Amino acid sequence: MNGDPKLERIAKGNALALCATGTWTASFAPVLERMVADAEKLAGGPQSIFIDVSEVSKLDTFGAWLIERLRRSLTQGAVEAQIAGLSANYSSLVDEVRRVRATPAIDTSTITITGMLEQIGQTVAGVAGTVAGLIDMLGAVLAAGSRTLIHPRSFRLTSTVHHLEQVCWRAVPIVVLITFLIGCIIAQQGIFHFRRFGADIFVVDMLGVLVLREIGVLLVAIMVAGRSGSAYTAELGSMKMREEIDALRTMGFDPIEVLVLPRMLALVLALPILAFLGAMAALYGGGLVAWLYGGVDPEAFLLRLRDAISIDHFIVGIVKAPVMAAVIGIVACVEGLAVQGSAESLGQHTTASVVKGIFFVIVMDGVFAIFFASIGM
Repeated sequence: MNGDPKLERIAKGNALALCATGTWTASFAPVLERMVADAEKLAGGPQSIFIDVSEVSKLDTFGAWLIERLRRSLTQGAVEAQIAGLSANYSSLVDEVRRVRATPAIDTSTITITGMLEQIGQTVAGVAGTVAGLIDMLGAVLAAGSRTLIHPRSFRLTSTVHHLEQVCWRAVPIVVLITFLIGCIIAQQGIFHFRRFGADIFVVDMLGVLVLREIGVLLVAIMVAGRSGSAYTAELGSMKMREEIDALRTMGFDPIEVLVLPRMLALVLALPILAFLGAMAALYGGGLVAWLYGGVDPEAFLLRLRDAISIDHFIVGIVKAPVMAAVIGIVACVEGLAVQGSAESLGQHTTASVVKGIFFVIVMDGVFAIFFASIGM
């Protein structure tokens, strides 16, 4: 039978029997939703429940889900509703929909101390799992790097150069622009506040130390985590969804050696370069503002900068860069390989990659600050 969809109750002894007819597709969504909602109210009472779909002429995923939803609603305890009359064309579709788990009911009960402790425990377990995953990925990358050193022919130079271009060369404009603006803002704010004490020139000391030790590398690392880290996660996640990584394993290739190692190496090489360029751009921007806004002559700025900073400040900033790059790359690759087969999972792990990458970058910056302070640098 073709035409509008119908869902009618038919006589079948003490059993509840429903007969579905017509076209059950998304184009009739309002009608179907209303009919199914009315039929769901019939639950309870009969010993057996049947849903006859032999007269359904057309069925899509929407219609199959409504039939499955009706079956679940009418199922009471040991009495399970039965779907009868499925044609061979639609049985696989209904079976696939049946595998979808029902959304768990939202717990609206009052918050208890036990529940709070349980949530804290789950959070701690999640953090421990994240750290364990990062350590596992670090070990896998080191093992792949060791194999590459033993067999240099297996090193993928073309892939490394390609990723180096993506994360370094193409990132130079945005990194230089943002660090230049940050340098301008730091210098302007420093001059504005130091001027009250007649200490305008000390803004050069503040700018030089902040940019070379902290702000330059930290800001660049955060930008790289948002730009390149998210790209790594999205690329690996898309490969995971399309089963390309499984195909590599089937062909005898190690995904860590083929996909992760070139990306990690490119990131470790790129971040020190970007941090250096960003620091130079920030110093230039600060010097420009100090000249135009604060009246500090460029020659006086450079002389004061030379006296305020030393090679130790530069070393402190540059040493942080490759470590932060390794952390960003490991987090991004772990999240990318954890993607499941849905676009929602890809989006969630890409977001998690950026958030975790920035978090671990800031944590590592704090660890480095304590370490260098303890050794007097």
